[in-house]
Amino acid sequence: MDDNAINEKRRNFLGKSTVAFCGISMAGAGLVAPNQVLAQPSASMGPAVIGYPDIQGVKVERVTYISRNTQTKIAANLFKPVNFDSDKKYAAIVVTHPIGGVKEQTAGLYALKLAEQGFITLAYDASYQGDSGGEPRLMELPAARVDDIGGSIDFLNKLPQVDADRIGSLGICGGGGYVLNAAQTELRIKAVASVSAADIGGLRREGLANSRTYEERAKLLRDAAEQRAREARGEAIRITATVPESKKDLTVGTPVMYREGYEYYRTARGQHPNAPARAVFSSIPSQMTFFAFEQIETISPRPVLLIAGSQADSLYFSENAYKKANEPKELFLIPGATHIDMYDKPQYVTPAVEKLNEFFRRHLV
Repeated sequence: MDDNAINEKRRNFLGKSTVAFCGISMAGAGLVAPNQVLAQPSASMGPAVIGYPDIQGVKVERVTYISRNTQTKIAANLFKPVNFDSDKKYAAIVVTHPIGGVKEQTAGLYALKLAEQGFITLAYDASYQGDSGGEPRLMELPAARVDDIGGSIDFLNKLPQVDADRIGSLGICGGGGYVLNAAQTELRIKAVASVSAADIGGLRREGLANSRTYEERAKLLRDAAEQRAREARGEAIRITATVPESKKDLTVGTPVMYREGYEYYRTARGQHPNAPARAVFSSIPSQMTFFAFEQIETISPRPVLLIAGSQADSLYFSENAYKKANEPKELFLIPGATHIDMYDKPQYVTPAVEKLNEFFRRHLV
């Protein structure tokens, strides 16, 4: 299926969708009034994977489960491989979506493609996001995000068709940072991989490619602290965009990752009603305390695979993770690809999936 056909299917999906845009009503610039609750969205009505309304062979089940540590309801799509046999045991892979994303976007695409290779896969919505529970809506909390991975493994462990000794983990973008962090202490993850990995802590502390000064960082923390104090008093919640909101926000200085983030999250290419690509501003301090790769060497002797585009402005994250990790490890570059190219473009996703299949098959099967 070429890019034009995929985009046409996405436009049709978005035109027909009746899901509310995460229930958010903006009261002022980037604010949600305290009496306007960020409502739980209705269950997604569109396809399990944007651009693939007619999935052939792979069976998809919409499932929910309770995350043990937070008691949050997690919504997920469970992908069962072609010719699924309920009497067999399968290797399984938990797929974690990017910052600002949902399970129907790139996480669902990789889950689908790996299910086509014979794995049981699970793409889920993070706590506070998508179809999952948690208040206030659109919180991006690294501790909760890492815990969601363990809760998803709990769910897979309960499935009689999943071999608990053959569970892997895959994350895209910020999800890549989360899975590499989770694997440091979650020993049920037997092999871990990332695509376009990013460390949200590094992004908040230093900005992309160390573009944020210490003074800018300190001011950001002061602003977030003051905003949290206002919200504690019952004032409006501040919601900020994780990618540019419109074309008019793009400048010559906008990094490629954010420019292409607009193209993915704000247009028919990848837009989903449950993924507004916005987050609660006062959660920034919690993000700054996160160090995705701080003890990545402790994953060894379990294997690590880092996949990234050779032209990605986020490539340094994968390179740094690779340097810190111990063997067995591999950094696999996709020639010509940018950070967002790896989300959905067939010419880049296809070789990535081939590499992931080889990696997980070698270490889980």
